[in-house]
Amino acid sequence: MNKHIFIDRLTALMGSAASGRNRFFSNSVESQGYQEHLNNISLAIPEIREGRHEVPAGSLAGEMDPAFYVNQLKGKDYPTILYHHGNNERPFDFGKFAKNSFKTIFLDAPGPIDANIIAIRAPFHNDSLKHYQQKIADLSNFMALLCTSVELIEGVVQKLKEEGYAAPILVSGISLGGWVTNLHRSHHNTADIYAPLLAGAALDDLFTRSIYRKMAGKAGRESPATLRSTLNFEGDFEKIKDNNVFPLMGRYDQFIRYERQKTCYGNHKIQVIDKGHVTSLLNAGLLRNHLLSLSER
Repeated sequence: MNKHIFIDRLTALMGSAASGRNRFFSNSVESQGYQEHLNNISLAIPEIREGRHEVPAGSLAGEMDPAFYVNQLKGKDYPTILYHHGNNERPFDFGKFAKNSFKTIFLDAPGPIDANIIAIRAPFHNDSLKHYQQKIADLSNFMALLCTSVELIEGVVQKLKEEGYAAPILVSGISLGGWVTNLHRSHHNTADIYAPLLAGAALDDLFTRSIYRKMAGKAGRESPATLRSTLNFEGDFEKIKDNNVFPLMGRYDQFIRYERQKTCYGNHKIQVIDKGHVTSLLNAGLLRNHLLSLSER
């Protein structure tokens, strides 16, 4: 067992022990599918201006609290990067010890980035860990989280186009954000470039086959068929034939299992790095270079 595999497995075991009863889908695995959730998201996007924008949204699971943060606007002829954070991050906390991949990838860059940069914040990620854990105990809330983020991204993409941002729009995200990226491509496909980091389209595998399944509660663990039929979106993803997706995956990732998830991408070229999930997250420079190389196309 190499260090990348060991760290992923240890992280999952420690996370499972720390979460106690507050695990994914510990209360309920009942939920409508993606399309029904997406059809019932309501939100309004303000003008694209620098700063933080709260975007209250309605959903089948009740009121949601997504937001986006425009870090910099270089101009309408510059590429735009929309970035979605990973699970249980605090994407607008820029403190030294914040759990924030947006900060490490973009704000801690050694030099200027010639792109418009926008961070997307999913519902339930503006409060305490306890609040988040309480919400994800129901599969319907988790589905609403994913779909609200998808519709927020779509709203921002359309607003950018309305306001005359003509250069390529790149949608990306890591782990949770990578699933959202692929879901947006599956159901909207309105961005020019998609760069999912550490994600695929077989989301069910995360909770049923990978070591991360230990983060699922009893109701989830006892309902693998339900999780598969609800969370898996490979069919919708494969319907999109455009050559516009450029994934990055970790060969030793124990959460987003490479051998399973690579099949989702068909003939699309995958950048594979010899790391696990956690060690990939820690390599901000490599992730940054992948995104910037795509934005400069």
